[in-house]
Amino acid sequence: MTKRYPDGTVAVDRLSLEIPDRAITVLVGPSGCGKTTTLRMINRMVEPSEGSILLDGMDIRQQPVNTLRRSMGYVIQNAGLFQHRTILDNIATVPRLLGWTRQKARQRAAELMERVGLDTSLAKRYPYQLSGGQQQRVGVARALAADPPVLLMDEPFSAVDPVVRKGLQDELLRIQDELGKTIVFVTHDIDEAIKLGTMVAVLRTGGRLAQFAPPAELLSAPADAFVEDFLGADRGIRRLSFFPSEGLELQTSPLIAIDADAAQLAGRADAPYVLVTDPDGRPLGWSEPDRLTAGAVDREQLIDHGRPFVPGTDSLRTALDGAVLSPTGWAVAVDGDGRAVGVVSQQVIGEAIRAAHRRVTHGAGVEAAR
Repeated sequence: MTKRYPDGTVAVDRLSLEIPDRAITVLVGPSGCGKTTTLRMINRMVEPSEGSILLDGMDIRQQPVNTLRRSMGYVIQNAGLFQHRTILDNIATVPRLLGWTRQKARQRAAELMERVGLDTSLAKRYPYQLSGGQQQRVGVARALAADPPVLLMDEPFSAVDPVVRKGLQDELLRIQDELGKTIVFVTHDIDEAIKLGTMVAVLRTGGRLAQFAPPAELLSAPADAFVEDFLGADRGIRRLSFFPSEGLELQTSPLIAIDADAAQLAGRADAPYVLVTDPDGRPLGWSEPDRLTAGAVDREQLIDHGRPFVPGTDSLRTALDGAVLSPTGWAVAVDGDGRAVGVVSQQVIGEAIRAAHRRVTHGAGVEAAR
């Protein structure tokens, strides 16, 4: 499809894509590359100048535009909520338009609040009484309210801070794992595209397709210099997101509980650092062994243990990040409950990275590792 405006500006230029069912397809690229225009052509907020859009083989122009839009969830930046309606009624908007009873629509809205991680105590509040992250969750819930097969998302998380944004991304992946929608997601953030996308379409300025591929393939084999430059100089680090951390050789000898006795402390005397944990095994921080006294550990003297990783769940990139940022050069591994299960050095992580690259080179494939 092509979108050409009356002044001759071409926003989208002969774009041809087959978007997979029950997967997240991300449109990414610099400003002015036609991402939002493409998204809006899918629900006919913008009509293409040439070409056609087929949904399950049927031209979308064969049905009334309002019917089409109500069959697609739509999430935008800043949520776009109705300020005069409660959270519950915001979410219930589309079901009510489709003729649902007020009771049925509100019941559905309450169910979706829980699904997107919103406390139902917020149901009677108004949008201005919620944080930016909570409002975005309401926007996602509203888009899902009528159970549409297709969900369109236009930079929905770009207006919130990085911590909230990560939480919203994780929540979207969790919801997608449960519901299996066909999602088209627009972003200018390549890290967000790599994290969320089953397939990623990189667009050039002028609305031309540069590459359409799974994230791992995009990182390992950019189609040309434009894609390589857009991915950035650290695309090799991003690629580590697709290598699992399971199998890392963890050491448990540096772990020591905060209430350890003198004999246990003496057994760690030769180690440069030990990781002190609370009585339940959760990491508190690093210490030099000679600074520890049995039963009298000064928590304020402990060195920050950094961000831990979960072996088998987190990637080698997360493990390496933890080791590089740690003052000791060691990353802390924890289980799903946050209890320390071992530590691993930068050197060991490096060996695991080299081994993973060798497997890929010999045809094992990065995507399988994802």
